[in-house]
Amino acid sequence: MSPISALKSLLAASVAVSFAFAAPGAAAQNTPGVLKVSAIPDEAPTELQRKFKPLGDYLAKATGLKVEFTPVTDYAASVEGLVNHKLDMVWFGGFTFVQANVRSKGQITPLVQRAEDEKFRSVFVTTQPGINKLEDLKGKTLSFGSESSTSGHLMPRSFLLGARINPDTDLKRISFSGAHDATVAAVAGGKVDAGALNISVWEKLVEANKVDPKVVRVFYTTPGYYDYNWSVHSNMNPALQKKIRDAFLALDDSTPEGKQILDLQRATRFIATKPENYKAIEAAARNAGLLK
Repeated sequence: MSPISALKSLLAASVAVSFAFAAPGAAAQNTPGVLKVSAIPDEAPTELQRKFKPLGDYLAKATGLKVEFTPVTDYAASVEGLVNHKLDMVWFGGFTFVQANVRSKGQITPLVQRAEDEKFRSVFVTTQPGINKLEDLKGKTLSFGSESSTSGHLMPRSFLLGARINPDTDLKRISFSGAHDATVAAVAGGKVDAGALNISVWEKLVEANKVDPKVVRVFYTTPGYYDYNWSVHSNMNPALQKKIRDAFLALDDSTPEGKQILDLQRATRFIATKPENYKAIEAAARNAGLLK
C-alpha cells in the first residue's frame, strides 16, 4: 500500500469510528452507511437470499449499517467484487478466498468460519452399481460444480490425483454444472455417471427429500480440509471488522434468533479464522494447475 493510500485508510478508519461506523470501510466505493454482502453462487440465488436474510438483519443491528445482499453471476465475480471494493464482505469457499487473496496481493482478511469448516468434506455420488471407489471412475463421465469451487472441484480433483486418476485423461468426460445442487441433478438425471459436491449441500438435499440416497448414493467421502469463510477487504476499518467478527462469534443456538441463523448457515457455531488456514488449499490449487 502506498503512503497516500495508507494515510487515506487511517483517516477513513478514524472517521468511521468517530461516526459509529457510518461507512463500511476505508476503501469501499459503496453508498455510505451500507454494507454490501455477497456469496459465491454455489446454490440457487433464491436459496442464497433465503439463507442470508436473518443473518443480514442480525448484522444490521450489530453494526448500525444497512446490510444489502448483492447476488453475483459466478465465482469470479465474487472475487473481483471484493478485490475491487464493489463488495464489502463475501462468503467465500477456501479456493475463492485464495484466489481473492492472491489477486489482491494479500489484501483479503478472512474473519470467521463455521466450526464445520475446519474439517469440511466433499462427497462423490453416483447411480451406477459398478462405481464403488474412485478408481472405478476411469473411463466414466463426471460432473464437478463450478471450476472455482473448493468442495465441488478443487479438492475432489486433488483427491482424484492423489488416487492416481487424472480427470482430464483417465475419465471419458468431465463437465461443470456450476452449482452443487445442479451436480446432483445431473447425476440423478443420467447426464453423467458420477458427480462431486460438498457434503453440506448433499445432506441438506437428502434431509429435504429432494434426492433419494438409495438411488443417488455416496460412494466416496474425502478426508477433511479447511473450506468456507466470511471475508472482507483488509482496508475495511479494523473497528468495523471487530464488530462483524464479534457478532458472528456471539451467535448461539440457545436463542431463537441465533438458532435460526445457525440452522440456515448449517453451522453449530462460528469461530475466528486466519489466512494461514488456507495454505493447503493454495498448495492444492497450484499443484492442480488451477491457480493463475
